[in-house]
Amino acid sequence: MAAALDLLAKEGFTRMTLDGVAAAAGVSKATIHLRWRTKADLVTAALESMRLNTTVHQVGEVRADLVAHLEEFRLTLERVNGMPMIGTCLAEEAHTPELLDLLRERTVRPRRALFREVLAQARERGELAADVDLDAATSALIGSYYADRLAGRVTDARWTERVVDQVLNGLRQR
Repeated sequence: MAAALDLLAKEGFTRMTLDGVAAAAGVSKATIHLRWRTKADLVTAALESMRLNTTVHQVGEVRADLVAHLEEFRLTLERVNGMPMIGTCLAEEAHTPELLDLLRERTVRPRRALFREVLAQARERGELAADVDLDAATSALIGSYYADRLAGRVTDARWTERVVDQVLNGLRQR
């Protein structure tokens, strides 16, 4: 996985080859093909492997749970080359749509589901307004990271708390 991630970041999806990944990993191309049918499968699995190997402990309080999930999301993407690799996948959409489809299926949708579930539980507990749009709130939380990174703003642990607090201000009961 490390070899695939490194080559993806350095060369991009189009120039990256399974031969190159095999050579960088010190294995045969056949070994690569035994596990991954296509380059898109390998790249998606490699991107999926970037998730931190920790399980976010939910405490049942919306702010704490959202901060924990958003911080884990931020740390995952701030690992070496996280954003450039996502950019590579987006840039390939017109030429290799299955890559972005796999990325969405294996990483984006599960991540969004985590945030949505925290928000849904909070709404059920009465911590949020009954008419909260869970999908829009999820997009606001996750999308704020991409917007601030593209704008060149610092995204640190304080950023995480600030974003969660601002989003929750708009979602609370009135």
